[in-house]
Amino acid sequence: MGVDVVLMQGTSPKKCRLTPVDFVQDGADQFSTLCANSSLPMLNRVDPYRTQILTQADMPPFISELEATCDLVRKQREREPDREIPQKVQDIRDLADRCTQAPVPELHLQGV
Repeated sequence: MGVDVVLMQGTSPKKCRLTPVDFVQDGADQFSTLCANSSLPMLNRVDPYRTQILTQADMPPFISELEATCDLVRKQREREPDREIPQKVQDIRDLADRCTQAPVPELHLQGV
């Protein structure tokens, strides 16, 4: 089961109407596998069967954990040259960066 990541944006903090702005689809389960194998708290809580909503305030630790995961994969890549950092992780990090700058943003981690 994959975890799709959707950047949502609202029109104002008081209204609950959110619109999808961009997304990263996890069709090959790369992101959900990284999360399941992670010992980092935010990534480890990602559930491929439920939706988790992250707000702008959640982005600094989420981005930090994504970067730590990329660093770990890079170190493993030095030992195993065939191992690559999944592009999806970088794409998800880009969405998280955008979430820090958007007005009334949320990042939805949607189990599929």
